Amino acid sequence: MTTTSSRPAYTVQTEHALLRCWSPADAAQALRAIESSLEHLLPWMEWAKRYPMSVMQQAMQLRRMRGLFDLGQDFAYAVFSRDNSEVLGGTGLHPRVGEGGLEIGYWIAAGHTGRGLATEVAGALTRVAFEVEGVRRVEIHCDPRNARSASVARRLGFTHEGTLRQRLVAPDGSLRDTMIWTLLAAEYPGSHAAAIPFEAFDMLGQKLL
Repeated sequence: MTTTSSRPAYTVQTEHALLRCWSPADAAQALRAIESSLEHLLPWMEWAKRYPMSVMQQAMQLRRMRGLFDLGQDFAYAVFSRDNSEVLGGTGLHPRVGEGGLEIGYWIAAGHTGRGLATEVAGALTRVAFEVEGVRRVEIHCDPRNARSASVARRLGFTHEGTLRQRLVAPDGSLRDTMIWTLLAAEYPGSHAAAIPFEAFDMLGQKLL
């Protein structure tokens, strides 16, 4: 796996959310958000089929995510309410799309959809990817049937480059198509993503942006 910046943003604040790297201590809150949203998540998220699970199993997953984050290899974030009291979803910057690029993934708990939160969160991480990580492109991948996810990419100014046929395994075991949305560094300054208000802080709490 490609290692990205040596100074990832450990905490990102947006207008309505607090993004921070997961901790094993978040396991109970994460479980409540995920297991109350399974009907909403299962059509799109392959990992959702592993649930239900115990708090300890969830804690071990979050421990692994935190380890990869600390090594600068993969950045998975919890999406909390601004007061840090409730898990609203999850998101991440993933270096699985090749040199010079990062992929943004996101999910929002069922009780918090329809409020623009996914757009806000994905927009903030787009800014982190270009302004902190210095990448050349950012990608969003989604199932063509997931209209909400596609609309997030479209609103932020990403371009639909193409649809890969039967490329990924869906939660039910069938093969699914995948839309590829891309925003290039040269396009970023004029995009809606560049106007998303946010603040980013490093592991010491020092402000990056």
